[in-house]
Amino acid sequence: MKNGVQIPRIGMGTWQIQDRETMKNLLSRAFEIGYRLIDTAAAYSNEMAVGRAVAEAGIPRDKLFLSDKAWNTYRGYDRVKEACKRSMKKLKTDHLDLYLIHWPASPRLHEDWADINADTWRGMEALYKEGVVRAIGVCNFKARHLEELKKTASTMPMVNQIECHPGMLQKDIVEYCRKEQILIEVSSPLGNGQILGNETLKSIAGEKGRSAAQVCLRWTLQKGMVAIPKTSDTKRLLENYSMFDFELSDKEMEQIDGIPYCGGIGIDSDEVIEFG
Repeated sequence: MKNGVQIPRIGMGTWQIQDRETMKNLLSRAFEIGYRLIDTAAAYSNEMAVGRAVAEAGIPRDKLFLSDKAWNTYRGYDRVKEACKRSMKKLKTDHLDLYLIHWPASPRLHEDWADINADTWRGMEALYKEGVVRAIGVCNFKARHLEELKKTASTMPMVNQIECHPGMLQKDIVEYCRKEQILIEVSSPLGNGQILGNETLKSIAGEKGRSAAQVCLRWTLQKGMVAIPKTSDTKRLLENYSMFDFELSDKEMEQIDGIPYCGGIGIDSDEVIEFG
């Protein structure tokens, strides 16, 4: 990241994984394979399960990269600082490697959305300056959200976690983040799964002797992004991680870039209805 902190190129997403025993088994296998980046969020209701699984795995804390997110009900300077400390307590850690704002305040619900985001970001900056978190960022922010943030921020986000994958390139925000040296972290590198049936991907995968999912993830890495696929299948954990021993050619990358819109989850951060 632009502050010099190293982040693994692929991590394990934990959305929708709440059962403690399942989490324990998945993280144990993930650590055996080589995963070190674990991505969770207050909204996932699994921080305690992650914390317990990490503790039982016995991996030294300085060998792990723990990422968490503040939920919408904890916006504002004081509230986001409180949220971070609550999450660290549940994770049984004294610091986070990356802390993110889960969603920007929605213009649909807040006339003063820019002010709300700015106040929340001030709290994030305070956490960073205090050394409680090693890096700070956002999720699902569009270019206009970031442009507004720039007006008051003393430190711009180091990461923007968004949905991005073949069939949903998100060119505008990706180009903006590259210009601003904001690392793109991909939360849904396989979209809703429909993209895996795309004929272009299947053809390239067949030629490489790989799965369509591995081609998607390799495409993500070659775009200079961090991928955090989510699976509750231990066999898929290995498949998702096994993409460092092959490359896609420039021609194959262009073919994948040309796939029309397909398989997007597509939640609009300007329209999202907040809950919880």
